[in-house]
Amino acid sequence: MAPLVWATLVLLSLTSITVSLAQPQSVPPGFGVVNPSSATKGSSTYTCQDSNGNFTTCVATCPSKCSRKCIVSCPDCRTLCFCDLFPGTVCGDPRFTGGDGNVFYFHGHKNENFCLLSDSDLHINAHFIGKRNPDLNRDFTWVQALGIIFGKNHRLYIGAEKTMTWNDEVDHLKITFDDKVVHIPAETNGRWMSDSTPALIITRTAPTNGIIVELYGMFTIMANAVPITKEDSKIHNYGVGPDDSLAHLDLSFKFHSLSDTVNGVLGQTYRADYVNKLDVSKKMPVMGGAPKFFSSGLFSIDCAVAQFGQKSDPKIEMVTGVQGV
Repeated sequence: MAPLVWATLVLLSLTSITVSLAQPQSVPPGFGVVNPSSATKGSSTYTCQDSNGNFTTCVATCPSKCSRKCIVSCPDCRTLCFCDLFPGTVCGDPRFTGGDGNVFYFHGHKNENFCLLSDSDLHINAHFIGKRNPDLNRDFTWVQALGIIFGKNHRLYIGAEKTMTWNDEVDHLKITFDDKVVHIPAETNGRWMSDSTPALIITRTAPTNGIIVELYGMFTIMANAVPITKEDSKIHNYGVGPDDSLAHLDLSFKFHSLSDTVNGVLGQTYRADYVNKLDVSKKMPVMGGAPKFFSSGLFSIDCAVAQFGQKSDPKIEMVTGVQGV
């Protein structure tokens, strides 16, 4: 598999607005992640430093479909949505970019759980929420939460909490590790490290609604809690009412040590022998096979393609830092 290209979070000094960014050490130089404040409209002016140490003043606007957060390229100041750039993304009515770089949709069903990735030492399920669309005879669906299992059943939950009215200044993320609530300082670059598993670190990319989760040697996950806006609902006929903003997660994954037997909706696309049988020329190529990815619970490993625990892997002890964990 070709190496994944990740955006770095570069140093931005503001001249006209407030922009939030984070700087995880796992990403290469050349790009920046910008979170304009909720009061900001139109262009953002900032200074960025590229990989050669040169400074450039940029005036740019995040694309409308990712107006709350976007990626900026230095020094040419281009902006784009991170869901349009990387392999390993899951965004919107779930649109996936597989490990092979191809885009596809997987709709699943609302209020059910599906296996995104299953390997011998890592299992990731997703809980789908949605709205029924009678005209399409299917659900509009979004990923509301992740259930991540690693080691000897360490359990990490990342979810977007249900809310009627969305407010960018309120944190709608809920995170638990081994059933205990994770509290992260409400500031950009605020960081939490697990006492029992020091290789697990969670860093905020903004004071609210954006995090990067890193488990050394295994994965890096960027998660953003976002709503369905009135504009989104009108354009796509989602039928969102005043009782629920359908808060969900936009996600980007980078995996460091997957095996050749990895499976799942997203996981299978990282296999060396994976053959994409979807018609990529279509506007919306849809992956079927929902029954084989169905899981009975967010932390269940009973999907038909489950690989978790089928063989031991010595790197787990290195990741957890505790023998036998």
